[in-house]
Amino acid sequence: MFEIGDIAPDFTLKETFDTSVTLSDYRGKQNVLLFFHPFSYTDVCEGEICEIRDESGLERDDLEIINVACDAWPIRQSYKDHLKANGRFVADFWPHGEVSKAYGVFDEEWGTCMRGTYLIDMDGKIANQVVNMGIMDRRDQSIYLDWLS
Repeated sequence: MFEIGDIAPDFTLKETFDTSVTLSDYRGKQNVLLFFHPFSYTDVCEGEICEIRDESGLERDDLEIINVACDAWPIRQSYKDHLKANGRFVADFWPHGEVSKAYGVFDEEWGTCMRGTYLIDMDGKIANQVVNMGIMDRRDQSIYLDWLS
């Protein structure tokens, strides 16, 4: 786990065939809610993402939501469309789990990331974090609004 105030590891991940998302592009512009989840099209992950989608307090000009899983980018975009979700859906697919490992949420046994959420401020620093390494351990989504208040 990181200490609050640590610089968040930078990354560039595929969003679509011809677009990528780079964390450092948000510095000085927006806070980032970086949201890792294990698998697309699963009940717990879907419930968490829909809670974020439905929380109007997270629709802010100063916040970008970046949703990360180790699935390939076409699956990520199909899942986003299926859920009518907000934010960016990116693929930590290749090199497999590299960003998840940098954030300490990759589980070698499952071969995927677990549930980690990081609020990264406009200076690129970790402002808050929660990590649940149990594959079925839901996060308390209400804390994100507390983080932003």
